[in-house]
Amino acid sequence: MLITITVCARDAEYWVKDCLSSLCAQDHRPLQIIAVDDGSNDSTLEQMQSFLPPQEDDIELLVLSQERIGLSAGRNRAVNAAAGEWIAITDIDCRPDPHWISKMLSQLPGLDGEDIVALTGRTVFDPGLTRISRLRSKSIEKKYAGRDKSVSLANGPCSMFRADMLRSIGGFSPDWFHAEDMEVSLRMIQNGGTILYVPEATVQHVAEEGLLRFLKKRYRDARAHFRIIKRYGLRGVKTSRNLMVKHDFISDGAAISLLIPMLGLWSIAVNLLWQKYPTVAIFGMFVQIFIFVMPWSRLRILWSAAIWLGIGQGIIDAILGRAGHH
Repeated sequence: MLITITVCARDAEYWVKDCLSSLCAQDHRPLQIIAVDDGSNDSTLEQMQSFLPPQEDDIELLVLSQERIGLSAGRNRAVNAAAGEWIAITDIDCRPDPHWISKMLSQLPGLDGEDIVALTGRTVFDPGLTRISRLRSKSIEKKYAGRDKSVSLANGPCSMFRADMLRSIGGFSPDWFHAEDMEVSLRMIQNGGTILYVPEATVQHVAEEGLLRFLKKRYRDARAHFRIIKRYGLRGVKTSRNLMVKHDFISDGAAISLLIPMLGLWSIAVNLLWQKYPTVAIFGMFVQIFIFVMPWSRLRILWSAAIWLGIGQGIIDAILGRAGHH
C-alpha cells in the first residue's frame, strides 16, 4: 500500500537534510514523500531540491513551492498532490523513527466497529541543555502518558490520515494560522471517524530552546485554543454515536494557566491584610518575592502570562472575525 508523507517548511534550511533523511529511512515501502516550501527567505527550497533520495523504484520525492501563505495551505497542496491511500504529516524539525509508518499501519483495521480515519504517534522532545527545553520535554511526555487509545487530536508532527476522508472534509483549513491539526481532527470525528493513538510510533523533535520562542508558541497555542472552544464547544465534539470526545490541545498548560490568577488573588490578600495583620502581610510579600526570584517558578509565571495573552488575542480575533473566526 502506497503511503505519502508530507512535510512543510519555512526558513528551515538547517533542518531539511535530517528530516528528509529520516523520512527516506522509513522501513515501509512503497513511499511517496512530498516536501513543500512556504515562501522561505533562506535556502530551504534549494536544500529540498538538492536532496538526493535513495535510488529505489518504490520511493519518490516530490518538492513543491508556494508563496508565504501558511502551513495549512502547504499541507493542502501536498494533500492534493498525494498519491497514497494514507497521508502522513510531520514537521521539518522532527526526525521520525524508521518504524513510525509501519507501527501505525500495524494497528489497522483498528477497533471493532470503528471507522479509523487517522492514526497518531508519540512525539518525543529532545530535553536539550536548557531549563526551557527540559521543561518542554517533560511537559509533552506527561501529556502523552495520559492518552487513551482513542483520541481527539492527530498531532501535526506524527500523524497519518486516510486520504479519502481527509479530502472529503476539505483538508486543512487555510484560515487557521495554528492548530490546523486539531481542527481537522475534530471535523473527522464529527463525520463519524475514530483517531487511534499508537504510542510505539515515535517521532523525535529537536529541543525547543530559547525563552522567546517557547513563549511565542504557548501564546499561539492559547490563541488557537480559544478559537477551538468557540467553534467546537468547551467540552469537545460529539461522534456519530452521540459520544462526547474532549479536545486536549493545551491540556499540558491547564494547571500553569492558573498561576497568574492565583498570584493576583495573593496580591489582593496581602493588601487586605496589611493594616490589621502587617506581620502576615510581610510574610506574604516575601513569599511573592521568592516565587518571582526562583528561575523554575519565574519561567512558569511567564508561561501562564503567555497563555492569558493568547486567550485575550483570541477574544479580539473572535470580535473582529479574523484568524479562522467567522
